[in-house]
Amino acid sequence: MVRTVLACLIAAALWSAPAQAQTAKELFGRVDRPSAAQPEPYGRHARGCAAGLVELAETGPSWQAMRLSRNRNWGHPEMVDLVQDLARHMDRIGWGGIYVGDLSAPRGGPISGHASHQIGLDADIWLYPATDMTLSRRQRENLSAISMRRQNGAFVNDNWTRGQHELIKKAAQDPRTTRIFIFPGAKVEMCKTETGDRSWLRKVRPWYGHHYHFHIRIACPRGARNCEDQAAPPPGDGCAEAQDWVNNILNPPPPDPNAPPPRPRVEPTLADMPAQCAAVLSAPSR
Repeated sequence: MVRTVLACLIAAALWSAPAQAQTAKELFGRVDRPSAAQPEPYGRHARGCAAGLVELAETGPSWQAMRLSRNRNWGHPEMVDLVQDLARHMDRIGWGGIYVGDLSAPRGGPISGHASHQIGLDADIWLYPATDMTLSRRQRENLSAISMRRQNGAFVNDNWTRGQHELIKKAAQDPRTTRIFIFPGAKVEMCKTETGDRSWLRKVRPWYGHHYHFHIRIACPRGARNCEDQAAPPPGDGCAEAQDWVNNILNPPPPDPNAPPPRPRVEPTLADMPAQCAAVLSAPSR
């Protein structure tokens, strides 16, 4: 009964005129529990929401969720399962486990600091070796991740070890993974040092930032008809492309005088989101 009343109150608030003027980020940010529904992503990684997300436990045998105050340790069951598999693998090879950054908010949607992470199919994994698996909540708020980049991301620094290579390799080899984002110098380093099967390197894509953590993206789960996958990466291992990124860091090309000015960033409202997202927001909580 309480849940039904709460759902009605939320729905009324969402569809009021003032709520429609608010951003989707504000509306999704007010809901602290997932919906009581079957897991279902709606839309795409950078514009969507998700029903029925599940929690990555704050602490597991080989992982710890970080920055708990953000309440972003929610994902589709496939994403949560992949993170746990990765943690167990790193424990087996001597890392102790992994520190896990943001997945998604309880019902997905836009969150600060990310363009994606909106449908429960993205996760950030720290590149910092998880040496202490008994961190308190306060320690998880205050512990600083360690950068792995040198010379603005053109190269790895002395913090980079074979452990980071194996962590990313294991994540990329999972068949559910479609992309991994990491700073270009790390991709080039892995291209240079990988001596086995190189097919997994195709999924590892250079991107801005991502020198404290790397980003895993998985495919839309089977049967998720309202989920939109990103196009597959280009054929090949992508190593030449990563080297081009590095070359441009070391020798920046001159600015293009004919380049159009960047478009101002406009925060989406609920009306800009997939149609199902209004129902996701107003649904009873689990």
